[in-house]
Amino acid sequence: MFALLRKHPVITITSLVIIGLLIAGFWPQPVLVEAELARQAPMTVTIEEEGRTRIIDRYVISAPVDGVACRVQLDIGDPVKQGEMLLSVSPLKSPVLDQRSQAQAQARVAAAESSLRAAKEQATAATAAAQLAVTEQARLQPLLDKKLVARDVYDKAVTAVQTTAASKRSADFNVEVARYELEAARTMLHYADTKGQTERIPVYSPINGRILKVAHECEGPVRTGDPLLEVGDPDALEVVVDVLSADAVKIKPGMQVLFDRWGGEGTLEGVVRTVEPVGFTKISALGVEEQRVLVVSDFTSPHEKWQRLGDGYRVEARFVLWHEDSVLQVPASSLFRYNDGWALFVIDDGRARRREVKVGQRNGLTAQIEAGIKQGEQVINHPSDEVEDGKRVKLRTAG
Repeated sequence: MFALLRKHPVITITSLVIIGLLIAGFWPQPVLVEAELARQAPMTVTIEEEGRTRIIDRYVISAPVDGVACRVQLDIGDPVKQGEMLLSVSPLKSPVLDQRSQAQAQARVAAAESSLRAAKEQATAATAAAQLAVTEQARLQPLLDKKLVARDVYDKAVTAVQTTAASKRSADFNVEVARYELEAARTMLHYADTKGQTERIPVYSPINGRILKVAHECEGPVRTGDPLLEVGDPDALEVVVDVLSADAVKIKPGMQVLFDRWGGEGTLEGVVRTVEPVGFTKISALGVEEQRVLVVSDFTSPHEKWQRLGDGYRVEARFVLWHEDSVLQVPASSLFRYNDGWALFVIDDGRARRREVKVGQRNGLTAQIEAGIKQGEQVINHPSDEVEDGKRVKLRTAG
């Protein structure tokens, strides 16, 4: 070798360099990896879904009669007080009668007046008969006691008292019926007159709140039951979130809820009030049918923090299923399936060592480790197929 080096130094040095480069090129290189420390930290398991705010009590104010509603001077958001008149409705006017119909209406009024007079006369006669029957019974009572009259005579007198009393009640009832028929005939004749004026029916607010919806802004005809206005109290809000039915079974009344990305600063707190027992089908953005369930929650944060929220505002809800203040945890991306369980790689003296671990709670980003590693050990995050048990590894540096 030394003789060759003296005779051909350039060739020898070049050959040694090439051999060294070949050895270095084929020498096993450590795998570049990313690592995280297993650490004790708070951990929360939540279900996140998008929801919206909703006024708890909404009142739809409808038209009380068929008629014409006046122009509404209120706008959405205007405050109203309980008992305040919001608008009025003019009932539809009766059709105008021609001469023959008007004459018939007048004749009905006259007939009703005659019927009333006849009923009164019959009532007067029935009253007199009833008084006479009572007087006759009173006269026969002492005679019966002295046995001066037969028993059947007295019984007939008692029956006459009862019969005449019933006749009197019937006559009084006929008087009332005749009086109502006369009033109806007069009312028809009065409101059918072209000069008749129809009173406007006021519509009042049932609560203290604000106007939420105006169904009819301009004056126009409405039918009984048509919605006119909608009012509610924006200070009494609830949050409605539709979640998957598989997640709804994990949510219980009284569970804590956190509201994020609602437009203000910080996170609002709430509590689940009810999980509706009826689900519904909803088509997702990907066109997949999903069974969803509505979960209704109430705010527990002070009203001053969420007073700017209104009806139908969007919020992000996080239902807290589980929480611990100190949990040994690792990134969920460091775990992989192994022997019907879970495993991960830890870095030990520059080499990857596979460890089988027992996994507890998971929240999508991190996982609780109940056994298998200790706090402070380096865990390989996102292990590639090149990482194997005993393989040399090297931490990837920024850049």
